[in-house]
Amino acid sequence: MSLGLDVSGESSGHDPAPGPFTPASFSDDELGRLAAEFESADAPEIIDWAVAAFGPLLSLTASMTDAVLIDLAVRVAPAIEVVFIDTGYHFPETLETVERVRRHYGLNLRIMTVAPHDETLWETDPENCCSSVKVGQLDRALAGKAAWMSGLRRDEAPSRAGTPIVGRDLRGLVKVNPIANWDADRVAAYVADHDVIVHPLTLQGYPSIGCMPCTHPVADGEDPRSGRWAGSSRTECGLHLG
Repeated sequence: MSLGLDVSGESSGHDPAPGPFTPASFSDDELGRLAAEFESADAPEIIDWAVAAFGPLLSLTASMTDAVLIDLAVRVAPAIEVVFIDTGYHFPETLETVERVRRHYGLNLRIMTVAPHDETLWETDPENCCSSVKVGQLDRALAGKAAWMSGLRRDEAPSRAGTPIVGRDLRGLVKVNPIANWDADRVAAYVADHDVIVHPLTLQGYPSIGCMPCTHPVADGEDPRSGRWAGSSRTECGLHLG
């Protein structure tokens, strides 16, 4: 299928070119058209388009619940920058998973580390904790970038049901969600077929994993993200708003 951009490079195995790079520019109308076209495209094809369009000005963000998007992306561009935000409140298993994934793929990994706080923000200021330790670090990571990719999926929660495969975020950057239209069964099949690393807590009733104080197990049949901020009205940390 035509993805609306004439770029060079094969559909797999090319890295973002070093040196000066001018990213492609898209109007909101063009992004809307591409989003519709991408509904019938394979995830590697979408990733290849993003790498060709934005080169080194593209980052991939990862929570390390699983390495599905990383596995897909490094098959297209082995040197793509992967960003992980270390809030200081992660499960030990999360940090172990980060290291396993880094070693397995030889990742170009950028860890955004939050400076230690004198007080535990999740206790003293839970409403602003996420914006302080997550969103602010993502803003830092994306400074100077033109686009970013995430593993956001529509089936994860009602708040994500309208996630486009490509759009524009509140910063004005292009945001690409290559597996937005995948469901949990498709993710599980990809994990099994490619022996993808998954967070060990996903096997213990944690389908969505964030900071340790705000993440709880989920009962069978419940919303996969119902264990996040359980008992509060919060459904998103703010990383994926807009």
